[in-house]
Amino acid sequence: MTALSARTRAIAGSLAGLAIVAGATGVAAAHTAPAQAVAARAPQAVVQTGVLSADAALKIADAVQKEAVKQRQRVTVVIVDRSGATRLVLKGDGAGPQTEESARRKAFTAVSFGKATSELAKGASGDGPTIADIPGTLFLGGGVPVASGGAPVAGIGVGGAPGGDIDEAIARAGLKAVAGKLG
Repeated sequence: MTALSARTRAIAGSLAGLAIVAGATGVAAAHTAPAQAVAARAPQAVVQTGVLSADAALKIADAVQKEAVKQRQRVTVVIVDRSGATRLVLKGDGAGPQTEESARRKAFTAVSFGKATSELAKGASGDGPTIADIPGTLFLGGGVPVASGGAPVAGIGVGGAPGGDIDEAIARAGLKAVAGKLG
């Protein structure tokens, strides 16, 4: 019985030791997990963002102007990058002098908010300040965002047709020209 008791005590002691080690490991893991989560959320010094290539911008502009010709419209297309800087301006034959500025502001608005300007126009009116008060924006149809990986990387603005719905349809034809290549 004495041998059995010693053996039982040795097994019990080993199990207790394992329990202590496992418990300590679990506590250590519990204490390091929040630290690792915080480190994963720490701000980075450099953030990489997608940029619409010059080739894609040219394809968009070409498709916009081809669609405008099909619809017998004289428009200007402006493409801006994520920061709102102008990447491309293509003024179609016969487009009016106001079309460049309206197209630029539509493109800026679309990329800024990540939505088509026709959608944004619904929330741009009312009593008191609205999003329409933000300088450089224009809440008329004709601006569409270009997104990659769910984030806006550029904006397409079209101005010159007699209605924003026509401008937007023409802008969407430009977006369609590169849609499968945006990722």
